[in-house]
Amino acid sequence: MRHRSRAFGALALATAAPLLAAAEAEDGVTVEITVTELRNTKGVVMACMTDNPDIFPRCREDPDSFRTTVPAAETLTLRFTGVPAGTYAIALLHDENENGRSDRALTLIPREGYGFSNDAPVRMGPPDFEDAEFTVGDTEVHQQIRMRYWL
Repeated sequence: MRHRSRAFGALALATAAPLLAAAEAEDGVTVEITVTELRNTKGVVMACMTDNPDIFPRCREDPDSFRTTVPAAETLTLRFTGVPAGTYAIALLHDENENGRSDRALTLIPREGYGFSNDAPVRMGPPDFEDAEFTVGDTEVHQQIRMRYWL
């Protein structure tokens, strides 16, 4: 009798595995972000991920964006879960004084660190959505974002 229970359990698990995988794909996937080159562990890192090119990088204005704020650390990994398939871009801010915004010198030069998906270049302003975009499909996505500092 025990042998049948084990066989039945193994059969049930083998049958359920594809269904669980399909359910995970329906519910979205995980986007994992490794943040590198923070200059210190002061304050927090604010992350925002959006699929709206018109709002990026100010995606806090997007009610459908994925957002998180975590304490700054030497090693930092962020995760957004339940992300549906689509095209997204990520903006990060190292808010060292935890005032919830990007501090600037002479109203233009950022005093705090920032970073973007695809390590998108910054020229005379933040990158365009197209420079930072990446695709989310049915498997986990990994992004590595380097923090940059001007001052």
